[in-house]
Amino acid sequence: NGQIGLYFGEVSSVAEVEKAVKPLASIPRPVSDGPSAKKRITEVRSVGFDAKPHKCTLPFEHTALVMIDLQKDFLDPKGFGACLGNDVKPCAAILPACEALLAAWRKRGGTIVHTLESHLPDLSDCPPAKLNGARCPPDGKRIGQVLSPEMGRIMVRGEPGNGLMPTVQALAGEKVLHKPGKGAFYHTDLDEYLRAEGITHLVFTGVTTEVCVQTSMREANDRGYDCVLLEDCTSSYFPEFKQSAIEMIRAQGGIIGWTAMSRDLIAALP
Repeated sequence: NGQIGLYFGEVSSVAEVEKAVKPLASIPRPVSDGPSAKKRITEVRSVGFDAKPHKCTLPFEHTALVMIDLQKDFLDPKGFGACLGNDVKPCAAILPACEALLAAWRKRGGTIVHTLESHLPDLSDCPPAKLNGARCPPDGKRIGQVLSPEMGRIMVRGEPGNGLMPTVQALAGEKVLHKPGKGAFYHTDLDEYLRAEGITHLVFTGVTTEVCVQTSMREANDRGYDCVLLEDCTSSYFPEFKQSAIEMIRAQGGIIGWTAMSRDLIAALP
């Protein structure tokens, strides 16, 4: 592979191949932060609660809380979403419920994943169509550009606007996933991380319901995870879009997953 300076032609033994590919082990994959070692599980606690289209039961030790894009870019009145003309108040209104759920999940030692839609500073992971294509915002409001000194470059990793909202900040040991697309599984190590942790079920929260949250749930569904969306912990700039997404997710017996209220899940936690 010329890109990494690895060359070999005719190889006469397994040992020589192993020697040739050894440099691959040192190539970093900086897509997320957080632990990846498999947990030692001695007991699996069952969590049953009211949901739609029917009751949901989660194996707590095999379930992760996934908080999608609760970042200033989308929720702050000076962020990217607001500067595009969206009313961020419906999205920001879910933060207290998300904070309460996060605290309850932490108290019981559950697995937590926070995602941020973000791009590398050189924008090498941002496709041209997303960066400056025909459907992009006007010049001055595009990814990588600066809306204000307070927010920094739009949706760029490490910039102030690309941080989580203050009440839902990640703690040490919680996985923070930087995703360059709408879905949490696209071009990230999320699937590898979850499988290494023994996770089979996912509880989704975040914004926006019909875009990044629903996309991530559908990706998870295709990968064999059972999913729950908490209705009071997700929102959209367009209330009707949120409701439509919720109806689609739980249609046909829960084709993508369950939907529920966070109070019911919290009350059922062990």
